[in-house]
This record gives sequence, C-alpha cells and structure tokens, in this order.
Amino acid sequence: MIAFESALLAIAAAFVVFALVSLYRVVAGPTDHDRVIAVNVMGTNTVIAIALVSSALDAPLFLDIALVYALLNFLLSIAFSKFNVEHGGVL
Repeated sequence: MIAFESALLAIAAAFVVFALVSLYRVVAGPTDHDRVIAVNVMGTNTVIAIALVSSALDAPLFLDIALVYALLNFLLSIAFSKFNVEHGGVL
C-alpha cells in the first residue's frame, strides 16, 4: 500500500509542476483573458494536488480545503467576467 500512496504523492507533485509551468502564462500572457485562464488552470491543478495528497495521507480535512479553494477559484473567474462585461469588454 505504501507504493500506491507514493504514486499519489508523485502525481500530486506533477500537478504542482504543471501549475508552476502555467505561471509563465500568468506573467507573459498577452491579454488579461489569457492571464485569468492561466490563474484558473493553476487553481484547478492546485485543487487536484490537494485532493491527491488528501487521499495519500488519508486526511479528509484536506478535501474540505480543496473544495473551498475550488469555489474561490470559480468565483474569481465569475468576478473577472462580470467586471470585464460591465466595463465594456467582451469575453
């Protein structure tokens, strides 16, 4: 069973690396829309990594944290869309 938990932690580490790779698009993205999508991708990868760590460590509390983080990530996207539409931008 130790190998399964180690595999889950390795996959979680891979998702953290994917999130860090998308950090390039947050910094260099040519438009604000690219930056928002990259932040959303980073948030999704972080939620997946937290869920995998929760499963590997058998700590259900981390799933609650991942759920709250996913909701905040979603609200950020909705807030940016609303702000952009109200100020004349079109997604």
